[in-house]
Amino acid sequence: MPTTPQKARKLLKNKKARVVYRTPFTIQLKYPTGEAKQPLRLGKDSGYSFIGFSVVSDKREIMSGTVELRNDVSKKITEKKMYRTNRRSRLWYREPRFLNRGRKKGWFPPSLQHKIDTHERLDAKFKKILPITETTIEVATFDTQKMQNPEISGVEYQQGELQGYEVKEYLLEKYKRTCAYCGKTGIPLEVEHIVPKSRGGSNRVSNLTISCHDCNAKKDNQTATEFGYPEIQAQAGEGLRATAFMNVVRKHVAERLKHDITYGYETKYNRLKLGLPKSHVNDAFVIAGGTIQKRCKPFTVKQVRRNNRSIQTNRKGFKPSIRRQRYALQPFDLVRHKKKEYRVKGMFNYGTWVRLVDKEGNIKNVNVKKVKLVKHGKGLQFTFK
Repeated sequence: MPTTPQKARKLLKNKKARVVYRTPFTIQLKYPTGEAKQPLRLGKDSGYSFIGFSVVSDKREIMSGTVELRNDVSKKITEKKMYRTNRRSRLWYREPRFLNRGRKKGWFPPSLQHKIDTHERLDAKFKKILPITETTIEVATFDTQKMQNPEISGVEYQQGELQGYEVKEYLLEKYKRTCAYCGKTGIPLEVEHIVPKSRGGSNRVSNLTISCHDCNAKKDNQTATEFGYPEIQAQAGEGLRATAFMNVVRKHVAERLKHDITYGYETKYNRLKLGLPKSHVNDAFVIAGGTIQKRCKPFTVKQVRRNNRSIQTNRKGFKPSIRRQRYALQPFDLVRHKKKEYRVKGMFNYGTWVRLVDKEGNIKNVNVKKVKLVKHGKGLQFTFK
């Protein structure tokens, strides 16, 4: 369970505990204490580029932050395909191979599968250091059925204060919470028709946009000859590809990891009741059931590539330009040089020299024999804002 820094220092000084992780700083007791645990709830606000997370107890927020996901996986796969094609075109004596890779049931594109795997790694990380008893994830921001038919009737759309949140939340996300006409942000925005109903416009979501009150009123006062916003109509015709993908991924993650689910309009409703600004961390706090708990300082977690893998060597007997083995130090490893800690940026000169980066961003080249490994890096780098 979480403890205070003062108590942690005393436990380490008396050798009653050992350090397990440096970031987030975690210690493990060396003596039995029984099963004195408090229930902790984990909330995740999953997006295409970011994941907000928050772990709360009944009294305070234990841990929170935002994970910045990699969005270059698709580009790397395309480059890999190009290299494979070029290499294979020179091996003319081999029989052609095509369509020889079948897709298993439940297959996802590598870019989305990577995001699913990141959710699993995050869950494993949290559960390794905290006794998580309940996990909730936001599975969707809007109701596609209501988008297709805004005048749908039914008890679920006629009762409660959440009525109408789905379409507006979709438009807010599509237009990045800015007025489509003047570009203002941070102000109250209204749902309005691009082509007014008086001129034949429909209620479909492709004819709706977000605008501030002034632009909405100004547009309503224009005559038919003055009306025309082709750039807004073109933008309205564009779909939310990333959002549609993430709706599928969220549901898959919820089913696969057995998470409880909530919806975006419920998160927004509860966040506005608490008076919290829009952010991934605040949304995750609300998803986890946070209300009046004392907040903590959030982490910034960046997902990085760190494994320099060795590639197939030259088959013709020449000295290969690609190394046969991985170097001892990898990018983002933590090392010590002259009583100062650095992060490894890379190695060169056949692994005899290492390039180091300090906290200020200064780069230094050092012989590998003069540095000492402190901690291997990870794909998820935790830092404070």
